[in-house]
Amino acid sequence: MEDRSVDRLGPIAFADMSAAQQVAAQAVIDGPRGALYGPFVPLIRSPELMAAAQKMGEYLRYRSAIGTRLTELAILVTARQWSQPVEWAIHAPIARDYGIGEAVIAAIAAREQPQGLLADEALVYAFCMQLQRQQRVDDATYAAALAAFGEQGVVDLMGINGYYTLLAMVMNAAQTAVPESSAPALPDSPLY
Repeated sequence: MEDRSVDRLGPIAFADMSAAQQVAAQAVIDGPRGALYGPFVPLIRSPELMAAAQKMGEYLRYRSAIGTRLTELAILVTARQWSQPVEWAIHAPIARDYGIGEAVIAAIAAREQPQGLLADEALVYAFCMQLQRQQRVDDATYAAALAAFGEQGVVDLMGINGYYTLLAMVMNAAQTAVPESSAPALPDSPLY
């Protein structure tokens, strides 16, 4: 049986990083994240990739055209689809703080259709679920998202799904350690 509790690409002490790794790490530390954690722990092994990823992520997480509340909802849908416990542990409390209801978060965790979504939340949920499950978005959902968020918002929503899928893939393969969190553990995660 595989030992899935081993963090395959765990933290590297700053002093033990190469010069390129130190530059990339410092950019994350100096940015809005304030520390090197989560997906950036394994990604530091490829400092140029990490630098590009963190710059994209900084935009998508903090300044996307759909706003932080809806961004966090899209991140939760992606984390659940990829059974990614680190993304879940980090973003479920943030989503709650930005107004995503506890019942909605619990339903997503349980792989159930959330009830009581606001109209914009229901649209983001439908868009993300279609994109994650069917690898496309139907015409009606796309048209509704375009009307609600404009072209930039639709592209940002696609980008959020793609970016957090990238991070989920990295952390799932690296078996990145799950941080302490006020969020209940993601149920039935096959990885940890």
